[in-house]
Amino acid sequence: MNKLTACVLCVVLFASVNTFAGSADDNWPNWRGPDNTGVAKSGNPPTTWSETENIKWKVEVPGDSLSTPIIWENKIIFLTAIEVEAGTAAANSNLIVTPVAFGRNSGGGRGGRGGGGGRQQSEYKFDVVCMDRETGKIIWQKTAIQTTPHEGSHNTGSFASNSAVTDGKNIWAGFGSRGVHCYDMDGKHIWSKDLGQMRIRASFGEGSSVALAGKAIIVVMDQEDQSVIYSLNKDTGEILWQKDRDETTSWATPLPVEVDGKLQVVTNAKNFVRCYDVETGEVIWQCSGQTDNVIPSPVPGPGMVICTSGFRANKIQAIELGHTGNLNGTDAIKWESSNRTTPYVPSPLLYGDKFYVLFNNNAVLSCYNAQTGKPYYESQDLDGAGGYYASPTGAGDKVYLASQNGVTIVIKNADTFEVLASNKLDDQFDASPVVVGDELFLKGKENIYCITQQ
Repeated sequence: MNKLTACVLCVVLFASVNTFAGSADDNWPNWRGPDNTGVAKSGNPPTTWSETENIKWKVEVPGDSLSTPIIWENKIIFLTAIEVEAGTAAANSNLIVTPVAFGRNSGGGRGGRGGGGGRQQSEYKFDVVCMDRETGKIIWQKTAIQTTPHEGSHNTGSFASNSAVTDGKNIWAGFGSRGVHCYDMDGKHIWSKDLGQMRIRASFGEGSSVALAGKAIIVVMDQEDQSVIYSLNKDTGEILWQKDRDETTSWATPLPVEVDGKLQVVTNAKNFVRCYDVETGEVIWQCSGQTDNVIPSPVPGPGMVICTSGFRANKIQAIELGHTGNLNGTDAIKWESSNRTTPYVPSPLLYGDKFYVLFNNNAVLSCYNAQTGKPYYESQDLDGAGGYYASPTGAGDKVYLASQNGVTIVIKNADTFEVLASNKLDDQFDASPVVVGDELFLKGKENIYCITQQ
């Protein structure tokens, strides 16, 4: 979800503390890209487009999906929930694709939005969809599980807000209370793991994605009952370790990092930002200070991680990696602020030495120096953009901000605020923009677009 080249000190730090990605730059293997920063380093998509300009293809999205796509070579993968028509479930109950019969444990749910829950519950097929990058045609579509969700979701949400992750060999899809499922790149089922149900605050819905850390799949299940972090064997789904967490519902995706050759994983939540040893599950360090309802995922920088939250308060913390214990009040906190404009739902973007955050879910953008926290600019209006759930994406020295009213603002990645273009499409964007090479992929509520120079 990482690259900074600000000074010699940064370079030295970056040599010893790196983001764990292990993926080529010309792929988008998880929801925040190859470095988990939201940046496509080699990408350079168009600045302008419309329904009739620079559209390579436009294809309808099957089902109800807010999942940000991942891309590996010629394959685009995302998750979706397809409502089963009344009467169909009983007739086809013996045709469920999932090779594993899941038991529904008593427990909770999980969320992805602030607001009120309570969407009417029906039976859904929870599908993994693989599309051809060149044409947008579906290559394969597999039902991981068919079931009725035990809780509702936010009225603007989806039962498929999570994103998958891949290493180019296999795909891991986490559907929260509907389990974690592994497929190969051709759609062959490898394994499924039921980790039980969650009880989400106000039935807001579930949204945290799984993360790949070496040989492990990391799953964070923060909820109103007992919160847990799991490490699963990526090849078999076997639980390697699990640790209880003193947390209420949060939605942030865990961030794998590498520190002095050892894998760690950072989690963002209300009570603590924590760093776990991937091998053992032991907490290496923790730091309090975030707000309630934490949704934004941690962002890695050279030698540090930056965490934000913005529900009924504001918080940014830039935390130096490589420490142990309780970091509150120590020099490990490079900078922090409680009076900046921080996001509620969208995750931040780290592009070079610039750290971009939206304010709440609004069309208001601020940019800070990632090393010092000093503002390049603050509270700039993105006129005409509407609200934001999607996170910013960086490519070609530009920042792409796709909004809920179908407008994508493109700004220059610079010390000063400069709008390069405002592009309107006939859709609503909650999934974050994805860039691979010269192509920009915008997945809307109705359609997914491939945008490139035509």
